[in-house]
Amino acid sequence: MSARQDAVSEEVVRPRRRWLRGGPVLVAVVVSLTVAACSTTPSASPAASTSSTAPGPEQQQVAAIAKAAMATYDLRALIVRVTTDGRNTYTAAMGESMTGVPATVDMQFRNGFIAYSYLTTILLELVDRKKISLDDKLSKYFPNLPEANEITIKMLANSTSGYADYVYQPAVLDGINLDPFRQWSTAELIQIGTSAPPTFPPGTNFAYAHTNYAILGEVLAKVGGAPLSQLMKQYIFEPMGLTHTRSSDTPQIPEPVLHTFSSERRETLGIPPATPFTEDSTFWNPSWTAPEGAVQTTDIDDLTTSIQQIGSGALLSPASHQAQVGPNLVGFGQPAPGCSACRANTATASFGMGVILQGPWITGNKFYAGSGAAFGYLPSQKIAIAVVTTYLPSAFDDQGNVTDAGPKIMASLSKALAPTSPIPG
Repeated sequence: MSARQDAVSEEVVRPRRRWLRGGPVLVAVVVSLTVAACSTTPSASPAASTSSTAPGPEQQQVAAIAKAAMATYDLRALIVRVTTDGRNTYTAAMGESMTGVPATVDMQFRNGFIAYSYLTTILLELVDRKKISLDDKLSKYFPNLPEANEITIKMLANSTSGYADYVYQPAVLDGINLDPFRQWSTAELIQIGTSAPPTFPPGTNFAYAHTNYAILGEVLAKVGGAPLSQLMKQYIFEPMGLTHTRSSDTPQIPEPVLHTFSSERRETLGIPPATPFTEDSTFWNPSWTAPEGAVQTTDIDDLTTSIQQIGSGALLSPASHQAQVGPNLVGFGQPAPGCSACRANTATASFGMGVILQGPWITGNKFYAGSGAAFGYLPSQKIAIAVVTTYLPSAFDDQGNVTDAGPKIMASLSKALAPTSPIPG
């Protein structure tokens, strides 16, 4: 697995094994910049996406941070979007998708953790419609699952159920490294996660676990009376106006594709540190990362819109919005022997329901197969930020690990855009 991070924001969304490495490669940097306040449509070519409006100080500051990040973190590509109250402030793509193919702002990629934010949003929309209660016992829907009489739907949503994370079980941990193209079913992932010993009794601690969201997806499909992919369209994609976000049962990514490259399987394949090694990981199978219907692709526009609407509570009642993004777990949880994911929730780093709370910011991030995405929303100033990264071989260490720079870039942007309310740390 990649080295675990101290910050909740990184540990929560990157529960993965040893990730990348490789030899140094140079790429040309191409900037595609949009600064017009009303321009939100990405262009396919960098030249065409540069606005005729001269960039102001704010845009120049964001551009400088983005350009510096390319070199600092050995990025192959970087896509950044900033909006204020839903209006475009800055949108840019830098670097290359593949050798000789510039990255552009309309390229599509896997959205990862934001799909879990969608899951909890659907849950709370159903709560608002009186179709389910957060206090319902899991046994009401799946009585045969372990501890189902003790675990509530809320515990699944905020990762306090105590279920082990299936990602760390040998069947999955070894399986995804040995065969990254394998198709996993939600049923087998749930079986693996719930067959492992629980990490703590239900409701007594906090530990992020993919198993919770695999089960929650099944609960939502049962309550909503439709496959999860259909519920996503009904409750998320259409109400949010997302035009380039979709669920898929295959590893396909719609064109244009932001390609990714990884060295994370170096040790599994027995490749010596001195031997250059990078794989095209673009179409590795992400079926193990989320329940069927929540494995998705998106673009930078939709990703930014999503965190803005989730952060503002656009689809939820005030009570449900507070349940999702309020600091309800602050002061709860503690490290525990044998539970590396167990931790305390603090005012600067805590978990909501499928969102990560960093001080005043509502955030999330993912790292999968050499591609990172970080996104955040500051309610007081209505600022939304989304950052997508891919990496050069030189970013990976001798074991194939890489530290995703997306959260750091987003934090730097938050300091520039909201100096009195930056992302902590």
